[in-house]
Amino acid sequence: MGQISLAEAVKLKSILNRRIHELDSELHRVAFTMIEKGEEPKEGPRTLAMVEAELDDVRLDSRKLDKLIYEANINHTLTFQDETLTIVEAIELATQLRAKAAQYKDFATAEKEEIQYGYSDSIPVYRVALFDPEAYRLKTLEAEKSAHKLSNQINAVNYTVHIPFDDSKYF
Repeated sequence: MGQISLAEAVKLKSILNRRIHELDSELHRVAFTMIEKGEEPKEGPRTLAMVEAELDDVRLDSRKLDKLIYEANINHTLTFQDETLTIVEAIELATQLRAKAAQYKDFATAEKEEIQYGYSDSIPVYRVALFDPEAYRLKTLEAEKSAHKLSNQINAVNYTVHIPFDDSKYF
């Protein structure tokens, strides 16, 4: 059996998902035909059974690949900011860092003080930030930088980890 890197496996998983959707669409196309009353239906070059069999095969490969990717993501580690993380933890941390950066960006673009219209006819009402937007701009940059560094580390590890999978049907 062949070996592929975890990075190739992740890309292949995307290819398999797209192939499953294509075969599902093909399944619906080959399942029916239009005829005039009294005519015999003609099957195309690929039958419903052929497409179903190929779809089952791709789905099986997809499940096997999923299992191998999950195992690799749990069994392999990397070090980020002096902490050892499994790949799955690192992926989640990168996602959280991006979410944090997006949240910080909202605060960074806020005005320190802005008038609020429609709250009172005679007394001006202001919305006042209880934080420094500039500090949050800097925090945004730091969170984004950390997310990029971690993503790069994950990608690097994904090229060093190999899993037993034969990808010859797809490449």
